[in-house]
Amino acid sequence: MVTLTVNGEKRDFDVEVEMPLLWVLRDVANLTGTKFGCGAGLCGACSVLVDGEITRSCITPVEGVLNSDIRTIESLATADKLSAVQQAWAEIEVPQCGYCQPGMIMAVTALLAQTPKPSDQDIDAAITNICRCGTYDRIRQGIHRAAEIVAAS
Repeated sequence: MVTLTVNGEKRDFDVEVEMPLLWVLRDVANLTGTKFGCGAGLCGACSVLVDGEITRSCITPVEGVLNSDIRTIESLATADKLSAVQQAWAEIEVPQCGYCQPGMIMAVTALLAQTPKPSDQDIDAAITNICRCGTYDRIRQGIHRAAEIVAAS
């Protein structure tokens, strides 16, 4: 039995400590917004925030996050308000298929928390998630729009 803090709530899970965080979130906690992509930490579809840092959950064993604050895509919006990144994504119509977008949105959320007004170079360095549909131009536009929304609030 392990205790994890997920989206601000302490929860107990009957899992092995070697189990990847992704599968605890999806299969045990039923938080299916975090996606499985490559299973090797390369694509970023499984990205979550751990203590505010972007983390590839498919290669992160539970034992590595026992005393951490874990945030998934489900934590970003409230019942009546999207996060700035989600709002920008909708305005710009960033996703095409959308499969990679939860991880992408989490990566952008982490970027904007550290760099509120990122340059294109900052974006290129920080956002390493892969989008099979190739919506990178719209992703960049969405990031800049999200930075504007954050600055205005």
